[in-house]
Amino acid sequence: MNILIFGPNGSGKGTQGDIAKDKYKLDHIESGAIFRKHIGGGTELGMKAKEYINKGELVPDDITIPMVLDVLSNSKSGWLLDGFPRSLVQGEKLWEALQKDGVKLDYVIEIKLPREIAKARIMGRRLCENNPNHPNNVGIPAIAPDGDKCRVCGGALTARQDDQDEGAIDVRHNIYYDEETGTMAACNYFKNLKGADFKYIQLDGEKSINEIKEYLISQLD
Repeated sequence: MNILIFGPNGSGKGTQGDIAKDKYKLDHIESGAIFRKHIGGGTELGMKAKEYINKGELVPDDITIPMVLDVLSNSKSGWLLDGFPRSLVQGEKLWEALQKDGVKLDYVIEIKLPREIAKARIMGRRLCENNPNHPNNVGIPAIAPDGDKCRVCGGALTARQDDQDEGAIDVRHNIYYDEETGTMAACNYFKNLKGADFKYIQLDGEKSINEIKEYLISQLD
């Protein structure tokens, strides 16, 4: 089972993606995690990617695409691809590569959320040391953390530095909400593909976590 998921930063994409991942026992392939692994390891690709990530800019295709496609090709149990593609060109190249390699895409999931709501959620979210997809947000009472501890497992919480930088958030959202060449253009590309046999699922990101979860589960075969 192979799934591609779209959603702006702050939409709960990681939380909902975990549902699909756990249902089908998939590898969670997240471009940011791939970058962080390379950055932490001090690789040449990682150092190049870091320069762009720190500025909130899109990492160039000649760095991103080879890394992502290599990870997809090495997955044995199926994958949930999160955070890629981020541009129309990347979307086209991903689809071309999947078709060329005979890799079936089963679902495309899109979480829709207004930009200002997404921004507020980003600035309020906190990351658990045990699982960064555990929902903790100081601005949302239903998922407010237990002080400085994760509401799910009690793990220590931190705030990503770039989550507190409004300028960097705006740059990231400029990329995501761009319907001409950005991530939304890639999302719409998959949405409007002719002859594709994957199922397209659209989720309302303004609803509660449980409401979104229940609808997503109902749409997954």
